[in-house]
Amino acid sequence: MKFLAKLFSILLVSLVSAPCFAVEESALGKYWTEDALRVPYRAIVTPGRENGELLPLVIFLHGDWQDGTDNESQLGGYGNGSMQLIDQAISADVPFVYIAPETTDAYWPAARVASVVRDAFARFPIDKRRVILTGISDGATGVWDALKTWPACFAAAVPMSGMTETSGLAPITSVPQWIFHGGKDNDTDVETGYGGAMVGSRAVVRALRAMGARPIYTEYPEEEHVIWHRAYATPGLLGWMLNQRLRDKPCDFADYTKR
Repeated sequence: MKFLAKLFSILLVSLVSAPCFAVEESALGKYWTEDALRVPYRAIVTPGRENGELLPLVIFLHGDWQDGTDNESQLGGYGNGSMQLIDQAISADVPFVYIAPETTDAYWPAARVASVVRDAFARFPIDKRRVILTGISDGATGVWDALKTWPACFAAAVPMSGMTETSGLAPITSVPQWIFHGGKDNDTDVETGYGGAMVGSRAVVRALRAMGARPIYTEYPEEEHVIWHRAYATPGLLGWMLNQRLRDKPCDFADYTKR
C-alpha cells in the first residue's frame, strides 16, 4: 500500500506545470562497466528507500547527437528530458535507480545494453524483475533491439521517435510498451522510418497490435522529431514504468557477450 501511495504521489507531481527542483548533472555518479566493453554510464538512486527494499531500474539510451566516450554527453539537454523522471521521483519521495549509458557510432549493440544492466546489478540495490528500458531516436531503436535479444528480461519499454524491423516483434508482444512519436517527424518518419527495412513507431504499433499486443501509443500530430521533453513529462508515465514487473524468473545477463 505504501508503494501504491508513492506512485499516486508521482502522478500528482507530474500534473504540476514544473518540477519543484531540478537535479544537477553532478549528482549522477560516473561509472564504467567492469568488463572488456568498459561502457561508461551515469547513475543516481533517488531518496526514499526503506528497509533494504530492492528498487526499479530505468535505463535511458541516448540518440546519436550524444554519442561519445566522455561519460558526459549522454546527459545533454537534461538527458533529452529523461532526467525529469528523476525530478518527479525526488519530489514524490519515490526511490528508483536511473542510469544513462553512453555509446558511439549511432548504434546500441544489445550486448552493450546488457553489459550496463549486469554491472548495475552488482553496484545498486536493484529488483531484477523491474528493469525498464527507455530511449530516444537511435536509442529507441536500441530499446527494441535489446527487447528482441532478451524478450523475457525487461519489465517494460518506452521508446520515443524510433524505428525497428517488424521482423522479431512476435516474441516481445507480452512486454508492456508505451511508445511515443511525432506525427510530422522530420528525421525518423512515423510510418516509414528511413525508408528501409526499419519502420517508424506508428507502423510498429500497428504490427504489434495485429499480433495481439496492447502497447500504449502517444502520437503528437503536429510535432517533429524532438518530442522528448514533452513526452517524459507525461502525467502518469513514471508511475506506469515503475509499476511494471516480470512475472517469471528474472535474468542475470550472464551470457550477454554471446548475443
